[in-house]
Amino acid sequence: MLGNWIKTSILMAAIMALFGVIGAYIGGASGMLMALLFGGAMNLFAYWFSDTMVLKMYNAQEVDETSAPQFYTMVRELSGRAGLPMPRVYLIDEAQPNAFATGRNPDNAAVAATTGILHLLSAREIRGVMAHELAHIRHRDILISTISATMAGAISALANFTMFFGGRDAEGRPDNPIASIAVALLAPLAASLIQMAISRAREFEADRGGAEICGDPDALADALTRIDAYARGIPMPIAEAHPATAQMMIMNPLSGGGIDGLFSTHPPTEERVDRLRVMAGGGFR
Repeated sequence: MLGNWIKTSILMAAIMALFGVIGAYIGGASGMLMALLFGGAMNLFAYWFSDTMVLKMYNAQEVDETSAPQFYTMVRELSGRAGLPMPRVYLIDEAQPNAFATGRNPDNAAVAATTGILHLLSAREIRGVMAHELAHIRHRDILISTISATMAGAISALANFTMFFGGRDAEGRPDNPIASIAVALLAPLAASLIQMAISRAREFEADRGGAEICGDPDALADALTRIDAYARGIPMPIAEAHPATAQMMIMNPLSGGGIDGLFSTHPPTEERVDRLRVMAGGGFR
């Protein structure tokens, strides 16, 4: 738990530094101060409200024992096995198979799955997926993921301002348009790299934790294999419009390939599956 608080603090400090750099470029010392104040306000907002914002962004609908009895009961049983309070449960009307967890702590957590994942996977495989998401909650990763998604989006928006307001000369003309373009491009990239550095290791730990919670590493391995095969051919427009939220999902929802894979917040599916197969074959306790 202490390690995740350290990671969260590092994440917040790094993104605050990015706010300061962009602010200084836009308006010198006063711009840096304004950007840092804005970044601090965004950090507080992200801590308390980022989960609500992400769920609304994906138009997630809360379900219960009446509206989704099998799914809800499955999450409740797995939560008990994980020693966690029952999270709020949501469904997202999207064809792409995917799922995520969000919230600032286990007492204020939520899990969400797309309708596509419920249609694609068997009950055993869905169980593995939801155990993975509950492992994120147990490891307290959800605070890191929701804050980083919110703050990375804010960094991108702030960087775009440099295209219009950065580095003005005495006559109000862009002092260095090339530098403005560079900041607008590199600042979001830096935020993505910060996310990537934290989230790749987090996925491996959630896979292991999910296998332990459900007691069936092969179920999660099979689910990851099927999700990977189908998700690539089914776009998720909301994720494409808000790429900073991609790292929250169990599988990268973005359609980009090639060099984009170098900056993916998810480790290779093959490596995740191989690790789970090793657990199932004897390394699992």
